[in-house]
This record gives sequence, C-alpha cells and structure tokens, in this order.
Amino acid sequence: MPSTVQSPPSTATLDAATDPVGDVPRDWPGLWLQMLRARNGAPSPQLSHSPEFGWAVDDVIGVRASALFDLYKPLLDARARQRRPREHTPWVVAQLGQSLDGFVATLTGDSYYVNGAHCLLHLHRLRALCDAVVVGAGTVATDNPQLTTRRVPGPQPVRVVMDPEARLDGLSRVFRDGQAPTLWVCDSRHAAQARSRLGPVPVHAEVLAVDDLLANDGTAGYHPQRAVSALATRGLHLLFVEGGGITVSRFFTAGALDRLHLVVAPVLIGNGRRGLQATAHAVMADCPRPKVRTLALGQDMLWDLDLRSS
Repeated sequence: MPSTVQSPPSTATLDAATDPVGDVPRDWPGLWLQMLRARNGAPSPQLSHSPEFGWAVDDVIGVRASALFDLYKPLLDARARQRRPREHTPWVVAQLGQSLDGFVATLTGDSYYVNGAHCLLHLHRLRALCDAVVVGAGTVATDNPQLTTRRVPGPQPVRVVMDPEARLDGLSRVFRDGQAPTLWVCDSRHAAQARSRLGPVPVHAEVLAVDDLLANDGTAGYHPQRAVSALATRGLHLLFVEGGGITVSRFFTAGALDRLHLVVAPVLIGNGRRGLQATAHAVMADCPRPKVRTLALGQDMLWDLDLRSS
C-alpha cells in the first residue's frame, strides 16, 4: 500500500528526540522494579495488595513517585483481578498524544515529535506492564515502529497490528526483526493474503484470523471488541492500544477501552491528522464526562480518563 513520504527531521525534531527526562525522582527506579515484580505475580517487599483496594506502596515515597505509581496502579490492579479464578475479562488501556488543537500529525504526516521525551518514556512503561501493544496498519506503514521496551526495564509485549483487510506488505520491522512476537490481525477473509506476504518461515510473526472482524455497513470499519476477544483466547488479557489516532478513536467509540491516557502537547498544528474523535452528541447532558486526573509529563499534560466511570 502507498505510504506517506516523510520529510527529514528538523532541528526541533532532533531536540525533542534527545531531550533528557529530568523529573524522574530518585526513588522511582527501585519502585518501578517492584511494580514489575507485582506485574509478574511475585511478592514485593515494597508493595502490598488487598482485594478491596488493590496495590499500595508500603514505604514512604516522594510526591512525584507517588503520582507515577497512581498512574500505573490501575494496570497492576487489572492484572491482579485477572489472576482470580474465572475472572479473565480483558482490560484495555489506550494512549494518544496530540496537539492543543487536536492533531496527531501535520497534513504531510509528520508527527516527530508531537510529544516530548517524557511521553515516550511513558509509552515504554505502558508496553512493559501490558501483555500486548496494539497499533493500526497506518501507524506501521508510516512510522515502521519497533514497539519494544528498550527505554525501560521490563518484558517485551506481544506486538499486535490491526489490519483487517491485510493491506500491509509484511516487510515492516514488527514482522521481520524478531525482537518480540507479532500478531497480524486480519478478517478471516483476508488472512490467506497476509500469510502469503509473511512467507513460508516467518520469524516470530503470525496471522491471527478473526471471523467477521470487518463491519458490513460499507464504512470500511471493523469491530474492535471481536479483536479483543480473539486476543484473549491467546492469553493476552491486558492490552495497550498505542495508536494511531484512527485506531484509538475506533476502540474508544466502540466502548472497548477501560482507560485512556490523552497526552496534550503545547503545540498548535493548525490542520492535519485528527487526534481523538468521539461520537457526536446534540446536548451537553448526553456527553460522557469520565472521572479524570492530570499529570505533567515534562511540558505535556496527561489526562488519565477512567472510561468505566461515565
């Protein structure tokens, strides 16, 4: 499929890519390692868990470390619930970075970087805490991402590419680099085409065929919840939908998300590729107003939306 031609990175792009993360507190790295133990079901000397309140920090920690822990605690609590007998309900978090005026990229497709280094580190933490990271075919075609946890300690998630019509050529890094397992999610009617593009001996890549994934209403859409259910049958219960804007919006409007991290950068793009798109309502009383809290990530502001609270 044709992909957007990207211009060379500008000086501002390079500055954003190399911007050091300066507000990581000294007590955070040790706490993060304990959170990884909790993620894996191992006992932690610094954390405790109760069925009623979930995970908690037993030690005295700083304000910033406490705020970061509260941000990731819902993921740890969801995993703890999934370990209970007969409670393997999938739990899905999404993250989307966009400009003040609601765009994820310019009209040319340039998105490097809407958000700063703090947000990038946040993405890698979310990947490490989840079973799988989900992206759309457009993100793979345009950005050719790795979707690994190379910036933080933690396990590699399974990489999931949503491509219902098998439009990709199978040559992207996620299908070829072998850094982590990859599932190419297609409608069953297009799965044979995807398998042929992977070749006879794919390396850590597999096609996951989902019956009736594509919508039959002529919109070229698909049913995210059917993909979530198919991934759960593969043991992937804690999912992170990373992008892009169309994929996150599709999961959002389908009601397939439990939580959304919307990161807003102090930049104005003017026109370009839209960020989060929600179902339109005629009156304010019908508009969802989820429980929310905010956290600064460098110059960006993260809005943590509990979508099950609206």
